[in-house]
Amino acid sequence: MAELKTFTMADLAKHTSKDSLYMAIHDKVYDCTGFIDEHPGGEEVLLDEAGHDATESFEDVGHSEEAREIMSKLLVGYLKSDGTARPKPKGSSVPKPFPVSEPIDTGSAIQYVIAMVVVTGCVLWKVMS
Repeated sequence: MAELKTFTMADLAKHTSKDSLYMAIHDKVYDCTGFIDEHPGGEEVLLDEAGHDATESFEDVGHSEEAREIMSKLLVGYLKSDGTARPKPKGSSVPKPFPVSEPIDTGSAIQYVIAMVVVTGCVLWKVMS
């Protein structure tokens, strides 16, 4: 096995064609050039992520254990952390975390909803009659 190299995002960005297609997934860099024709999702999917950190896209698809084994054969290096934010893949957005409040006691929450439905029903019945 060849010695693994360290890549920067700038290095990675130089490999965006069918003739030289690299991408990073979980801070590991993969040379997917020879895998383009074999990729079950088609070459377009790989070309869209070429030269980027494709971790989010890779995990969103839910790849199989077999896919992860294939990846191990394509590993050529590691992505160097330079302390700066990495560019996001085209068209992606990371949702902001939803603020978490105190846990809700579902028993009392259901009782509250039932009480509100009963009160609303009584008001509507009174108004309609």
